[in-house]
Amino acid sequence: MKYKVGLCNKKLIKEFFLIISAASVLISFFAVVIDVPDRYKISVAVMMICAMAVFYIGLLIRANIMSDVKLQINNSVMEIRFGDIFAEPEWKVICFNEYFDTQVDNVIISENSLNGKYIKEHVDDISGLDRRLERDNHLMKRVVGNNPDRDHGNKTKYKLGTIFKDGDYLLTAFTKFDNDNRAFISMQEYIDFLMNFWNEVDIVYSGKSVAVPLMGSGITRFKDYNINEQELLELIIWSFKVSRVKFVYPSRVSVILHTSVKDKINLYDLKY
Repeated sequence: MKYKVGLCNKKLIKEFFLIISAASVLISFFAVVIDVPDRYKISVAVMMICAMAVFYIGLLIRANIMSDVKLQINNSVMEIRFGDIFAEPEWKVICFNEYFDTQVDNVIISENSLNGKYIKEHVDDISGLDRRLERDNHLMKRVVGNNPDRDHGNKTKYKLGTIFKDGDYLLTAFTKFDNDNRAFISMQEYIDFLMNFWNEVDIVYSGKSVAVPLMGSGITRFKDYNINEQELLELIIWSFKVSRVKFVYPSRVSVILHTSVKDKINLYDLKY
């Protein structure tokens, strides 16, 4: 296990002293009620110091093995946890490129990506999905251009953040594509995507919970910034906060993290 929260983490120390301060009231009470003989006072003091050290180590271990955290944001609940997004019961967000391509050939779409797994394992009729995408009235309003010279894949480009509902999945246009079929996005485009994405979620979620992957991790290329998984997660949380989207209980937003990033994500610092 990689230690993400260090021994001298400021938030951990603050939490420790808050708990100790509350406990000291009880300790002071018992110190007055119970008269400890002088010959035992040093032993009792040593035992208390050892107990506090063990307690601090317990807090440290808990901070490093956290697998989920719940945040209260704008009267909505955002849950962040490790798991399988395909196992989520309600809306599941799947990121596509700006063309909503469905060609899983390890050129346009990698079969190992979340996008590729969705198409290969959860779409029975790919041609039918292509037709629904092409004819969808909402998508027609989000067209930002066409690329007739494109050799493979779809020709129509959609605004980043645009959402298409497919069963209990929300497919979203996330990345741009260059002439070599490489997915990329700039930091400004990523922020614009997030703001438009939450706006679209607000339109379509219909009181159901929404599960979101760690959008931007994996093979996505950020062309002007080297961003890590923790920063991506913090940006997703920040964008949800400033979007002012409200999920009414019992619906919530869940950010589902793949176990492969477990050593790269510090959930403790998000909570405390």
